[in-house]
Amino acid sequence: MTKKRIAVDMDEVIADSIARFHEWYGLDYQLTLTLDELQGKHFHEAVAPEHQAALREYPNRPGFFKDLPVIADSQRVLREINQRYELFIATAAMEFPSSFLDKYEWLRQHFPFIPWRNVVFCGDKSILNADYLIDDNAFNFDHFRGEGILFDAPHNAGETRYRRVRSWQEVGALFL
Repeated sequence: MTKKRIAVDMDEVIADSIARFHEWYGLDYQLTLTLDELQGKHFHEAVAPEHQAALREYPNRPGFFKDLPVIADSQRVLREINQRYELFIATAAMEFPSSFLDKYEWLRQHFPFIPWRNVVFCGDKSILNADYLIDDNAFNFDHFRGEGILFDAPHNAGETRYRRVRSWQEVGALFL
């Protein structure tokens, strides 16, 4: 029997990149944003216009993707999913070429049970041959042939076209 395949995005799904935006924004401008202020917006859209260019540039800076916090329960649930499904990590690293090494090392540290062969650095996720894609960006589902499952994030608050999960506990309830 062939196992079903699940592809999982990294940023804002298993790696908390919002925390890095908060951290660096606080250091650079001595300001903070609440989750309410982020609802329906990407981080750079929620700040003053004169700060937007700097925030758009953060992911291109060395170290942005290094040592990000792990999203709660993702390690435990993915370890269990990995035993029942073919599990792949699919991250659109092509957008931020300096992120490759940091992302790969982060995965090795926090998700060592996922083999290197199951890590996909890509641009367009429609190339993925998986039954499910768990991602925080709905545009990645546009030409994806499997089922897109939207992982809740402030910027996707208004998206209603896809099944939504709000936590890794909900992902576990769905697949385990």
